[in-house]
Amino acid sequence: MESELESLLGWKVAAVALWLALFFAAERLLPAAAEPAETGPAEGPAQGWGRWRRVARNLSLWLVNLPLSLLVVVPVTQWSSATAPAWRPEWWSGWGGLLLDLLLLDFLIYWWHRANHGWPPLWRFHAVHHLDRFLDSTSALRFHFGEVFLSALARAAAILALGFPLASVLVFETLLLLATIFHHSNLRLAGALERALSWIVVTPSIHWLHHHRVRRDTDSNYATILSLWDRLFGTRNPGRRRPDMAIGVEGEEEETAGALLLRPFKRAG
Repeated sequence: MESELESLLGWKVAAVALWLALFFAAERLLPAAAEPAETGPAEGPAQGWGRWRRVARNLSLWLVNLPLSLLVVVPVTQWSSATAPAWRPEWWSGWGGLLLDLLLLDFLIYWWHRANHGWPPLWRFHAVHHLDRFLDSTSALRFHFGEVFLSALARAAAILALGFPLASVLVFETLLLLATIFHHSNLRLAGALERALSWIVVTPSIHWLHHHRVRRDTDSNYATILSLWDRLFGTRNPGRRRPDMAIGVEGEEEETAGALLLRPFKRAG
């Protein structure tokens, strides 16, 4: 079991790392929007960095989450999968069972995302992701460690309730990361291709609107992999992404990496 877990995690890390590298390079060769020279506060002697400060800020938040993933998220996921009661019928197995699991997990994460916007205690953590003043592939890595921890607990509860096998969870998490990197990216896509893809999966044109610095747009387009959930539950925003669209949280400004880590724990003004 341990060797199987290590093998699955290894494939997951390799696939995500390659996908991230491809999009990071491609979006700089074919950008959909021009990034402003400054997208946040300076952090130390950073003259000459310009746009790279934002990338460094996002990566630093990701580096904080790495040990948390290894020491908490993976063990909690493994434990919940091993502990979940074996109540599933025979037909809910094999490739058909895997597809059903992926559909259910995507459905559940849609509602978890909505909860992160609708419930203030969760929004305090999730806002750190939205404070990014521009989007590219590194934005997909930018999450507060508190949100990562709470998401791990919510996922464990779903695994215990529905008996998701560990393999299904790891496959879904891999697809989730690939999709998140894609729809946060600044890669320019042909209009016809993006419109066709948007009927099936969440594309940059859909998700960039979710990051628009206007709250009514931020509170829409919650889907992560399949775009059907927003259409099904009435949260699809019909607006279109514009290259000059302001990104961020309405009425708030970007902060340094250290301030972002402390932000959810500060008393609301």
